[in-house]
Amino acid sequence: MKFTTIVIAACAIFSVVGSAAAQDRMPRIPDDKLTDAQKKAVAQVSAARGGNMPAPFNPVMRDPEFLSALEKLGTHLRYLTAPSESPLGQKLNELVIVMAARRWTQQTEFQSHYAAALKYGMKAEALEAINEGRRPVGMPEDEQIVYDFCTELHQNQSVSDATYAQAVKKFGEKGVVDMVGLTGYYVMISMLTSVARTAPPQVIQYPLVHFPH
Repeated sequence: MKFTTIVIAACAIFSVVGSAAAQDRMPRIPDDKLTDAQKKAVAQVSAARGGNMPAPFNPVMRDPEFLSALEKLGTHLRYLTAPSESPLGQKLNELVIVMAARRWTQQTEFQSHYAAALKYGMKAEALEAINEGRRPVGMPEDEQIVYDFCTELHQNQSVSDATYAQAVKKFGEKGVVDMVGLTGYYVMISMLTSVARTAPPQVIQYPLVHFPH
């Protein structure tokens, strides 16, 4: 990414951070204000997430049953990585999530899952291309199939027969269901945080650039 692009993107992000922090419509509810049902749901999330309550879950504290179900679904979709459990594996899971976060300009999820995608084998050049709204070059076959599937799903709200057939051949019907499930889950998280104006993290390592439409 060019230096000027980084500077412009960083300035935009810092502006968003300041305004979002001031306008957060549904911030985390203080512990002493929680109902018993909310305390139970928050404890469940914290136990599953290393003792933390991630900021994107803050709006859902208003509905503890929803919060509990949301945490279980997210854990199921993201962490079933063995071939017998998910044909995608962690790298491709993270690619699906990064694409959803990028489409919705969801900075918090983009930050954490960009880093995770790198950790599990995605190339930085491919992730930057996704950030800039370009199709990465030189992707291995599995990444190409996931990229094409998710791109069509986001852009067209459907998937062509050819793209569907490629995905089923590579990952099976369960893999296709997992891709759609992950996409839907992180689009929902992005919707919730967008409506609530949940503040992005203060440290922005991978700034989102303007996404072409």
